[in-house]
Amino acid sequence: MAAKLLDNAEKANKTVTPGNIAFYTILHMRSGRRSYGASTGDALGVGAQLNGKSRTTSFDEPVHEEEGEEFTVNDVFSLDDEDPGQKAARKMDWEAFLTGLTDREKSVVEGLLAGRTGSEIARMFGLDRSTIQYFKNRLAGKILEFMGPDILVEIRRMPGWKNSLNAMRERLACKNQRRN
Repeated sequence: MAAKLLDNAEKANKTVTPGNIAFYTILHMRSGRRSYGASTGDALGVGAQLNGKSRTTSFDEPVHEEEGEEFTVNDVFSLDDEDPGQKAARKMDWEAFLTGLTDREKSVVEGLLAGRTGSEIARMFGLDRSTIQYFKNRLAGKILEFMGPDILVEIRRMPGWKNSLNAMRERLACKNQRRN
């Protein structure tokens, strides 16, 4: 902003003091780009806000209070949880996959999901540990066949909405580091 004011003054062959440039720069920055006009096409424009078609919300504004704990908009956006849509889709796929398994395979899956080791599952069913390993290998093959070979990449991928938030945070962190 200051450079633009100084360039315009030089083009007009006017002599200005640094104090003048500072004063008018601060004045322009206070006014902001949306402090004038009545545009209703711009969601952050004064006209759209006066018509009630949009409103701005601070990221520090409280959203929900639960048991004495207050959440802000920023807290909601910065949650590390997965996208609920992806969770639901994966649950539907998983349920469809489980319907195609035998009862013994389902039991092995349930044991693994409960955090039991192969040896513990083998003892539960009176089987050899190598038999459980065989079931685990067969289950892995069935999962890859049912869900596709890219399933391992998909379950590790960060949701798209979170990528843009993280990119913004990283960009601001780099900007802050360059200042210091």
